[in-house]
Amino acid sequence: MTTIRSPQQLGAALRAARKQLRLTQPQLALAAGVGVRFIVDLEAGKPTVRLVNILRVIDALGGEILLSGLPSAAEGHSKDDDHGA
Repeated sequence: MTTIRSPQQLGAALRAARKQLRLTQPQLALAAGVGVRFIVDLEAGKPTVRLVNILRVIDALGGEILLSGLPSAAEGHSKDDDHGA
């Protein structure tokens, strides 16, 4: 498991995974349904990339996001509590 605390660390981890799978940036972009420029920006650690596209790339690489250190959704919080209402 890789600990990610910055956009740069996420980009480096995804670049390493892509290279380990011997995929080019265009191949990964096609598999994830995103543009090549998005892959370039993501791997460079650009902080303004869209989360939905990041999730597509992670899925295309066969990965998943696991959150640790946060309360789980099952710990008594309803969906309405998330918006401060």
